[in-house]
Amino acid sequence: MQYAILIYSTEGFFERLPEDEQDAAMEHHRELQREHNEKGTLGAVAKLMDTSAAMTVRKRGDSVMVLDGPFAETKEQLMGLYVIECESIDDAIEQAKKLPQGVAAYEVRPIGWGGGTIAEATEDN
Repeated sequence: MQYAILIYSTEGFFERLPEDEQDAAMEHHRELQREHNEKGTLGAVAKLMDTSAAMTVRKRGDSVMVLDGPFAETKEQLMGLYVIECESIDDAIEQAKKLPQGVAAYEVRPIGWGGGTIAEATEDN
């Protein structure tokens, strides 16, 4: 099953860390990416741009509105994500623990696809 590891942090926090701490944190990311790339279990990986670049599309009544900014108005924002193939949610949690702790929070969530798995959808195309 595929799991998303969603990365939450305060915008600008990582960039304010000393360069050696940034390098150490990024090495955790590179290690996780190498491991899952070698196993063929690495899906999408993305670092999202700041929320100032975000737009929200939302239906209100009969019209669709496009609003500046992200949906959530919280201190921590979604900064990036991984999609990885794991045997179980416990395994996905263990993978998230490999990422740098203290610089972000990581939400692990199973990915559900209407109509089947990504592999099944790919086979149809």
